[in-house]
Amino acid sequence: MGYFGGTSDRSRLEFDRGELTGAIGDSITVIPLVVALALLTDVSLPHVLVAFSVFQVVWGVAYGLPVSVEPMKALAALAIAGALTYAELALAGIVLAVVLLAIGLSGTLAAVGRWIGDPVVRGVQFAVGLILLETGIRLGLEDPLFGAAGLAIAGAAIAVGRREAGGLAVVAACVAVAAWTAGVPTPTLPGTPPVPDLASAIGWNVAEGAFAQLAMTVGNAALATSLLFADRFDADVPADDLSTSMGVTNLFAVPMGGIPMCHGCDGVAGKHAFGARTGGANVLIGVGYFGAALVATPALLAAFPLSMVGAVLAVVAVSLGRAVEESSNLPLSVGIGVLALATNLGLAFLVGVAVDLAWERTGR
Repeated sequence: MGYFGGTSDRSRLEFDRGELTGAIGDSITVIPLVVALALLTDVSLPHVLVAFSVFQVVWGVAYGLPVSVEPMKALAALAIAGALTYAELALAGIVLAVVLLAIGLSGTLAAVGRWIGDPVVRGVQFAVGLILLETGIRLGLEDPLFGAAGLAIAGAAIAVGRREAGGLAVVAACVAVAAWTAGVPTPTLPGTPPVPDLASAIGWNVAEGAFAQLAMTVGNAALATSLLFADRFDADVPADDLSTSMGVTNLFAVPMGGIPMCHGCDGVAGKHAFGARTGGANVLIGVGYFGAALVATPALLAAFPLSMVGAVLAVVAVSLGRAVEESSNLPLSVGIGVLALATNLGLAFLVGVAVDLAWERTGR
């Protein structure tokens, strides 16, 4: 791979205030999604946090840059909505690991990207936002008082100019409520990771999730992230390298109890906006995730107010859905999102690719 082992000017890690605040910037979408997964599926939060801890540090050191390590959002949204079981989520992650490794090592990511146009990527992001919004509203209505409290906290974050941190602020409030209810947990090492029955997961659901996620991963987590590193950090990080490192991540993370993960450009942008300039931010957030894994006990999770988590999902949904505004073909991207909500994400992705290719061929 062209970038690993990098150049001397990228081998230095810093641990100043900017790296610390940048580390927090990358957790804005990570924490809300993994908490929701732990509460609504069979995902083990301590093991997920340990996996994030390990690979934040690994790729921060390997790249020497504040590379993002975050959930594969399309798969996470489907699991949160109940469309994927934990076993299906894990199998989709392993399938994508193999695909991303093959693409990255063969240097063919740009060719794959030509088949998945920007309107399709934006459409899938919009669809993920709609799916999360629907789930968030449903959870929020289960206890309207807690749901309203969550929205009020998110609104306060927006009012003070911290729109991007609204979801994280609501999660912090959830933790406070849970700790007040269940007590402060005693730090405990995670035990043996859960072992999903992958054989039972083979089916269309996995293919649907993997197809849709591939669009976001190629467009948003590889090509766009590579461009963002060049723009914000003046660093040459080939998209094929990012594809390969995502493949490696998932081959190891899923068996250790983690969830499918990727390098999102939004996470890199968040780290940069909050002050991170080196992989030191990754080391700091990696340590933070490991510390959180020690106290993410079942008792604490059981005390989480689900309706406030619904508000968190609504905040994340709006953030993801707004990406559709940047589409080069807004009607197509919106249509993909609506079709996904009405049918399923995999079908919407395939229809979107077909329409986008036809649109480009006719020159319209």
